[in-house]
Amino acid sequence: MSTFDARSVKQGIFLQVSRIHFGRNSDRKDNMRLLGTPKSACVALCVILGMAIASPGQTFTSLVSFNGTDGANPGLGSLIQGTDGNFYGTTINGGIDNAGTIFKISSTGTLTTLYSFCEHLNCSDGQYPYGVLVQANDGNFYGTTYQGGGHNFGEVYKITPSGTFTTLYSFCAQTSCTDGQSPSAGLVQGTDGNLYGTTTNTFFKMTTRGALTTLYTFCSQANCADGSDPQGALVQSTNGAFYGTTMSGGANSCGTVFEITTAGKLTTLHTFNNTDGCMPAAALVLAANGNFYGTTSVGGTNNSGTLFKITSAGVLTTLYNFCTQTNCTDGGSPHDALVQGTDGNFYGTTAAGANDNGVVFEFTSGSRMKNLHIFSGTDGDMPYGGLLQGTDGSFYGTTLNGGTSNLGSVFNVTNGLGAFVRTTTTSGKVGAAVTILGTDLTGATAVTFGGISSTFTVVSASEITTTVPAGAITGTVNVALPAGTLMSNVTYRVTPQLLSFSPSSGAVGTTVTITGVSLTKTTKVTFGGVAAKTYTVNSDTQVTATVPTGAKTGKIQITTTGGTATSTTNFTVTAP
Repeated sequence: MSTFDARSVKQGIFLQVSRIHFGRNSDRKDNMRLLGTPKSACVALCVILGMAIASPGQTFTSLVSFNGTDGANPGLGSLIQGTDGNFYGTTINGGIDNAGTIFKISSTGTLTTLYSFCEHLNCSDGQYPYGVLVQANDGNFYGTTYQGGGHNFGEVYKITPSGTFTTLYSFCAQTSCTDGQSPSAGLVQGTDGNLYGTTTNTFFKMTTRGALTTLYTFCSQANCADGSDPQGALVQSTNGAFYGTTMSGGANSCGTVFEITTAGKLTTLHTFNNTDGCMPAAALVLAANGNFYGTTSVGGTNNSGTLFKITSAGVLTTLYNFCTQTNCTDGGSPHDALVQGTDGNFYGTTAAGANDNGVVFEFTSGSRMKNLHIFSGTDGDMPYGGLLQGTDGSFYGTTLNGGTSNLGSVFNVTNGLGAFVRTTTTSGKVGAAVTILGTDLTGATAVTFGGISSTFTVVSASEITTTVPAGAITGTVNVALPAGTLMSNVTYRVTPQLLSFSPSSGAVGTTVTITGVSLTKTTKVTFGGVAAKTYTVNSDTQVTATVPTGAKTGKIQITTTGGTATSTTNFTVTAP
């Protein structure tokens, strides 16, 4: 591709999406290649000479092939693992009315269709669910559809684990669709318990009962400098803000990376320029080192997409250009989020590359790209969705096409990683309820947070409920079992609480006693935004700090490895 036209590529992507809804099965593969521009660009470089073999040590298993009745074409969002240990996802097509399904699948491939869309008149229950599901704290699943609903511009829905379906909100209920339309991305549950998500033109907050608040409208700046069409789900960072990408817009019409607060304040962190990538369709992943990692679907050296790292301050580094290896065995055109495995490496999929059916890859901390599997068509074709690492250590994913009926598949890839436990929330205060997911948890003898024991209940072989214990510190959650101890895949952040301080006023140099909870790992104390030069952690419930030079009347804040706590009242800085 000698010249790059982001608009024509985007039109190709939307054209293939519309055709995959209404085209016949025999047309699907050709229609998907309208995605086309990036894929064909890679194919031109990637004349495959023979079947590539995955690196030794990996195993690939095709778990199920969709047949249309049970769904068709999964893969615009990754699977999630429920508290029951099963995996949940959606298909774009298939089901009773060929408008998509919600399904459950076991780790051994037992598939259950929970719901078929467009069962109601005029598809008022939605159609074409693109985004990933989220299981909220109430145990129910929440998701979005691209079309259908009360106004045919998509919806937000809830479904119970047993399959009871409820439409919570239909978009375009307001004049000129100011409340949003046609969401592609899934939802996330914030630390405040609300659901957050995006439509093609908005960022919104919603309660689990369906009350929607539009917080930001994209493309509200001149020339869409703030980006447009976010397609990947958001990720919430330790500072409480959400981070995401837009597929288009920005100064170069190649998309952006943004930060947005729960109050709707948006900051554009990076604007892509094609050289460093273009059209990021995937969500970001917050890595253990505090940086974000993501991909672009096109652009970069080979116009086949990039893998990048970006800091919360917006410093972006291109780590890899896809289609660099001979015959594009490293893949091209990634479209969904990376996942950081328990070994610290990143895993993902590309929709193109190799023999034009896509690959599963591993990207190591040493910036080494490793092919784990090349799809052949019969075992799946075009893994549009990302991977999920199950608590058994294996990676699970879907392909948009391929499989026995060429209607998509669910697969499993192992890479020698062991079992672990996952907490449904990754931060919380002392006393907060926590659900722990795992495999074969029956017989658990102890649960610890950063080494501090907690009381717990074994609900099932895949679920333990507990609470953050007093004295807990930020660290891994460990579950002791007869066969050994399982560690959480991410650090659990115990958030601090600032309850009081004394005295309430004083001059520079005054010693202030701050009382709270979870203060052991204090790293910073500020007075009106000015950092104290001297402070002492006396205990988990008390810190003393000296009012610094330059301090201003305002809130006191304590920052720990688990987060930041702010006083409810001001400390008054008096004259000497």
